[in-house]
Amino acid sequence: MDNHTLFSSFGKWLAPICTKTFTTAVAECQQDKYTKKLTTTAYLKLFLFAQLQCREGLRHIADDVLCEDLKEELGLTSISASQLSRKHKQVDPELLQRVFESLARLVLSRQGMRSHRHNIKIIDSTTVTLCLQKFKWAEFRKTKAGIKIHMRLAFMDEQDVVPKKATVTVAKKNDRTQMNELVHEPGVTYVFDRGYIDYSAFDRYCSDGILFVTRLKSNTHIEPLEEQTVPEGSAVSADWRVRIGSQQKKMKHVLRMVQTQDSEGNLLFLVTNRFDLTCDEISEMYRSRWAI
Repeated sequence: MDNHTLFSSFGKWLAPICTKTFTTAVAECQQDKYTKKLTTTAYLKLFLFAQLQCREGLRHIADDVLCEDLKEELGLTSISASQLSRKHKQVDPELLQRVFESLARLVLSRQGMRSHRHNIKIIDSTTVTLCLQKFKWAEFRKTKAGIKIHMRLAFMDEQDVVPKKATVTVAKKNDRTQMNELVHEPGVTYVFDRGYIDYSAFDRYCSDGILFVTRLKSNTHIEPLEEQTVPEGSAVSADWRVRIGSQQKKMKHVLRMVQTQDSEGNLLFLVTNRFDLTCDEISEMYRSRWAI
């Protein structure tokens, strides 16, 4: 594995650890109150990297910082073995315990997800551009033609998904026009993005026992009804019972709204008619879309 690939993967491995929850915990423990160089976050990253690389001692770990990619990741130019030793003594064990407990909860929630995945189907679409001169019937934009392929995919095991059904429309056609073709099995949880939002269809799903998880559009009118408790250390920041839609067009059924973040820290507002799972399981279920 070359250095670029290694550090690209390293950043993904760190994502569940170096979260806003961890930053808050560092601040609460006042770990970096007088720190000028080796922050607690940089310390944690460096020793996790050392663990992955099977380093034998502090001198070897300090030598790793000479690597340009690691310098950039840590925000350091150099470090000594004695500085690493002092940081070891300064770090509050309670902070590391909180990190461990947070990761343990995350692992347990994902293990719970595995038993649900065989009943998950992912709905998504992709646009294929075409030559406008040859495919005038599929006019998409002023200079382009295009079609849209709508896919329904199912999990074969914990990771792999396979196509189960596809429909093809012109690119201009709205995603939600294909809902009747792709979403119809009671007891199955369909996971899709905000392009497929349809309040009337959602009310029908609630009545027919069809389950779903989706993301809300930014302009959705939300009426909060009851706030649910979010477990400590959860990646979810809020869990509500809500009703969505304006006064003129509002859903009859109450939904559950889970507020979380994507990998870049952007807020996601997920709605579902599943009240039997934990908020972290709902969040993880939506993230399963990225398997495709």
